[in-house]
Amino acid sequence: MKTKTIFLISVLLFSFVMLRAEDHVMAATQPYESEPAPASLTLTLSEAQDYAVNGNRSLRNASLAVQEAYAQRWQTIAAMLPSVDASYSYSNYLGYTAEMNMGGMPVSIAMPNVGAFTLTTALGLNAQGVIGALLQNLAIDMKRISLEQSLTELRSSVRSSYVSVKVMEDITSLLDSSLVNIETLARMTQSTVDAGAAEQTTADQIMVRVNTLRNNINSNKRNIELAKNMLRVLLNVPAQTELVLTDEVGDLLSAEAVLKQLGEDFNIHNNLNYQLLEKSTELAKRNVHMAAWAYGPTVSLAYNYTNQQYYGEGGFRMTPPNLVQVSVRMPLWSSGSRAAGVVEKKIAYEEAKNTLNETTDNLGIQFQQLRYNLQNAYETYMNEKENIAVAKRVFQSVTNKYQWGAASNLELTNASNDLISAESTYVQAVLTMVNAQVDLDEFLNKR
Repeated sequence: MKTKTIFLISVLLFSFVMLRAEDHVMAATQPYESEPAPASLTLTLSEAQDYAVNGNRSLRNASLAVQEAYAQRWQTIAAMLPSVDASYSYSNYLGYTAEMNMGGMPVSIAMPNVGAFTLTTALGLNAQGVIGALLQNLAIDMKRISLEQSLTELRSSVRSSYVSVKVMEDITSLLDSSLVNIETLARMTQSTVDAGAAEQTTADQIMVRVNTLRNNINSNKRNIELAKNMLRVLLNVPAQTELVLTDEVGDLLSAEAVLKQLGEDFNIHNNLNYQLLEKSTELAKRNVHMAAWAYGPTVSLAYNYTNQQYYGEGGFRMTPPNLVQVSVRMPLWSSGSRAAGVVEKKIAYEEAKNTLNETTDNLGIQFQQLRYNLQNAYETYMNEKENIAVAKRVFQSVTNKYQWGAASNLELTNASNDLISAESTYVQAVLTMVNAQVDLDEFLNKR
């Protein structure tokens, strides 16, 4: 009786653990209820990145994939733990009496109604199951690394879009001020033409400059809205949400930050692609062990408890109340399929090692190239930043001279063209540098 009591307590504790695990899995997979989209958002770059992380559905799926891997691991472990089944059966023979001949003497045996309660527990264990649980641990690690990759890529995309918006807003503001100046000149020139002191061709040429600047400004405004829409997608907000970005371009494009980034050392173990390949190689190695243990035995242990209750006279107990079974199964011959499976996994492991070694060699070269790209992009950015400042001063100077008759229409046209060209080149230089920073940060696993 004491043994049965201990056994039942163990079964109850095991059932409680299983229920708690199920509750944990169910809680982790509750559907996400999104909040209503705000009418407007005022964000710094850091706030925009955090907002995107909290609301991105793809990132949420990557997080759910990690939880799914945990659930799969528990299934693998649970398959090696005892299973417990209980059953109750009732048999009614409807008054039937069995007639038997024992030693020449007829014997009648009544068949009473019988109820039977059965409790069965079983346990099966082999080395492949244990290795399978270890493989699930690797799968969880790989899902975590993939989640971190998705997180880093999302933050980088938000950064690129945010900077694009701010740079084009600054350039549009610069062109707006230039447009005001040249529109003033256009009105003054037209007044001179109306007074008969100048030709209409001169006024028309200045109006061409005005229209060109307006077109560039309108094009920039459309590009700003396009960049904001890309940012809205990353933030998971509708097109109607107004975005107010508060960080200044000078803070986003800090020279100190770039120089610090160029001085970063490369630790290959921090690279997410390397981490993923390393786990993949370890997984291939474990698969070799798992295939080899296909030759190993499977040990099974079962316990069966039966309690029969007869209703009526007669009847005799033929089923023992307690039964313990132990079995060992050893595979002997499979026509070479298990041996071929081991060879296949060994080949896959060698391929994984070769890929890992090749990647290790290439990552150092890639780091040097990414650092070179950033160095080159930074120098180009500094040059173009100076160029646009010079182009702005030249345009302002020529505008002032033209106003007082000290500069020709051709000089004004050239200065306007130089400013527009410098604006376009400057925007491209900024985006190239930001992308170079993002690429190096992702490579170094810096957020």
